[in-house]
Parts: sequence; structure tokens; C-alpha cells
Amino acid sequence: MTPPSSSSSRPRLADLGVPSGAFSRGAENAITDVPGVRVGHATLHGDGLHTGVTAIVPDALTAERRSLPANLSVGNGFGKLVGATQLRELGALETPILLTSTLSVFRVADALLGHLLATPAHARTTTLNPVVGETNDGFLSDIRRRAVGEAQVTEALAAAAPGAVAEGGVGAGAGTVALGYKGGIGTASRLVEVAGSAYTVGALVQTNFSGTLRIAGVPLPAEELLAEVPAQPVGNSCMIVVATDAPVDGRQLGRVANRAVFAMRGVGADYAQGSGDYAIAFSVHEERRPVADDDLSPLFAATMDAVEEALINSVLAAETTAGPEGRTAHAVPIDRVHERLARAGAV
Repeated sequence: MTPPSSSSSRPRLADLGVPSGAFSRGAENAITDVPGVRVGHATLHGDGLHTGVTAIVPDALTAERRSLPANLSVGNGFGKLVGATQLRELGALETPILLTSTLSVFRVADALLGHLLATPAHARTTTLNPVVGETNDGFLSDIRRRAVGEAQVTEALAAAAPGAVAEGGVGAGAGTVALGYKGGIGTASRLVEVAGSAYTVGALVQTNFSGTLRIAGVPLPAEELLAEVPAQPVGNSCMIVVATDAPVDGRQLGRVANRAVFAMRGVGADYAQGSGDYAIAFSVHEERRPVADDDLSPLFAATMDAVEEALINSVLAAETTAGPEGRTAHAVPIDRVHERLARAGAV
């Protein structure tokens, strides 16, 4: 088994010359463009493992502000999302959001809970809803070892930082596959005007789902672009996290999350029976009064654009990775992608 290449030369969607659409990209084109949102990874490569943890940490959660407006969309409920019912029932997020491997999700949730209960802000806490999502990285990693736990949770939380976000086969995306290629972590953002004020919406995704990759409407099937290698794995899930600083409440964020799941179709998802497809959306805005529903359409559109680009970035950034028993997930070939996009006039 070999780890992925350490090359950092793989382009993002913007580097290929694909325009952002109706809304501009943020400074880092990442979920961290939303003020006070940080991301950290802990990654395990080697000894039969390609797995890890990705942490999305909103600094707006403090001892004084114990929850943020949030909600959840379930595109297909074939998953093990810890904390889901309270997200939907209360429309509130109480903890950072962690992503990991399917059979490690419960250890990660316990570790996150233990970490938070040990902080001064939760010295007297008797109920808390940790939110941890997952996809199955068993094609490239020895998933039954349940190797991810407290050490990786601590590392990912400690590493959480603003600015540029590592993408591809890192953190919770270390062992995932998507759309016939190596998948992983991806992120993107859009600047949007809602009710006359400027806001940011950002997305981070963990891609592990099936279908035929499309970029800017151009089909890029793995069986054609990777014709000289064996058939690729199909993957079976996707986690999407959307953050914004727009003043929206928990109910409205459920509608935002729905649009995030819709965006999967734009990149060619087939929404297979066994795919656990979830989107969590939250807002860091301090305003108690939400904007009117009639003003939400630009936010919906910007969310779909950001999620679609994040999904694509996760595949573009990922390196060819070999796992146990001779299984390999191949990187999408950038030269062939650019050739097809240019031929279609998409760049």
C-alpha cells in the first residue's frame, strides 16, 4: 500500500479557468471565508489505513453563546450521523462539526464530547449534542480497525485554522472515492447580497458517492478518462457542511441545506440507494431577526454554486491512492479534463 503523492500542483476549479457564475468567489474560496469559521484535519496514511478526521469549528460558539442556528437536510438516510435529530428538532448547533470514517464515528463523537466537557465553558454541562458525520472509506482503508479516536480528534481541533484549507485525500477524505475517481475533502465559497447587505456562504464536503463526473456541464466519465486502468470504485456517501454569516434562522437553514444536497446532481451524482447524503447548514450571524423568506433566493443560488465547486475541488485535488489488497483509486487526469472543457468551450 502506498500513500498519495505529496505533490501540491493539482489545480482547483478556478485554476482551470471555469468562471464562478453569478457570484464571486471569496478570498480563499473556502468555508473559512465565513468569519470565525476554522478547519483542521488529522490524517492517517500507512499501515493499511487512509482515514482521519476533519473539524469545522465556528468561533461564534462561546461560553456566552451556547448554540448557533442550524439545520439538516437528509438526501438519503443511509448513514450514521450523530446528533441529527436535535439539529432538526431544535434548529441549533452546539458543537464543532466533525467528519470521519463510518465505523469510527461513534468513537469520534465520544472524543468530541469528552474534549468539550473538559473545557471551562462546559464545567457544569449535563446535556450536549455532538455532531459527527461520516462516509465509508473501506475501499482504501482497513475500516474495521476503527483507528480514528481521541488522538485524531484532539489533533484536528488543535489544527483548526482560518485561511486556506487542505483538500483532497486529507482528514476525513483520506480514503474516500467519488464519481469513479479518488475523492476527498473540498471547499469553496461565494459572496452574495441578501436583502441589500453583503454576506458570504461557504461549503466543505467529504465526497464518497457514485455517478458520472460533470464539470460545467461537461461529462467526464472515469471509464473514458481512465481507459487504461481497471474499473474504478463507485463510493457511497457524501457529507456537506454549509456556513454563512447571513441572518437566517434554523428553519431557513433547513431550506439552505436542501439546496446543498440538490447541488450534488450538478456534478453528476446518481443518488444511489446506499448513498448516505447529508447537508448541515449553520449561521454565525448575531442578529436575532432573520431576513424575510422572499429575500432568500440569492442565498439558495450561491449555496448551490459553492457546494458544486467544493464537490469538484475535492476530486481535482485528490491524488491516486493505493489501499489494502491491491485496491487503488486513481486521480482524475487533469490534462484530459482541461482538454474536454476547452473543447466544450467551458474554459
